[in-house]
Amino acid sequence: MIVTIDGPAGAGKSSASRALAARLGFRFLDTGAMYRAVTLAAVRRGVDLEDEEALAAVAADVEITLDGARVLLNGEDVTRAVRTFEITTATRYAADNAAVRARLVEWQREWANETDVVAEGRDQSTVVFPHAECKIFLTASEGVRAERRFLDLVARGEHVTRHEVLEKQQQRDSRDCTRTHGPLVKAPDAIEVSTDGLSPAAVVDRLLEIVERCRPQDSAHASGMPQQGDPS
Repeated sequence: MIVTIDGPAGAGKSSASRALAARLGFRFLDTGAMYRAVTLAAVRRGVDLEDEEALAAVAADVEITLDGARVLLNGEDVTRAVRTFEITTATRYAADNAAVRARLVEWQREWANETDVVAEGRDQSTVVFPHAECKIFLTASEGVRAERRFLDLVARGEHVTRHEVLEKQQQRDSRDCTRTHGPLVKAPDAIEVSTDGLSPAAVVDRLLEIVERCRPQDSAHASGMPQQGDPS
């Protein structure tokens, strides 16, 4: 079974998706980490991020491994490095690069082949896994999202201001929704969930309820869960 969770930056997708995957016993696919890893590799190599061909060559040349909560770039643990404000801001170049997206979409589909997975990102429901059994669009108000991101960056030792984080988020929202390749769009059959006012645990509980309703009937029988129409 494939569960896709899309939504804007700061909605809590990564933490909620990871926790949901753990609750379900599914693998977790952090697609954002893949784009960040390509960006980090390019920055380290001194590649001009606006050079589309050079950036695509980096994506074709690196090995990205998602090992539980860790992100490995050519075998090196870069979990913290890919989450810095610098890399987060620069990742837009990889996200807007058609060749990079094509390469990563290929990896994502291979990674999820023949396994139960929770895939988190911007275009999982619409581009990567359009036939996913369960599609969720996770969102939150602009102010809430910016505050979460600010607190996360400060906790990581970053020196940023709330205004700076909000401004970058607004720019990112605009780019995500208007990019030519893989724009952030709510799939028609996705279920929208707002995380405003919900604790992390409450968000995961809500997502789990949705997944259980979406499970194929044979999977529901195998897990002992009630099917649609069965008494619960």
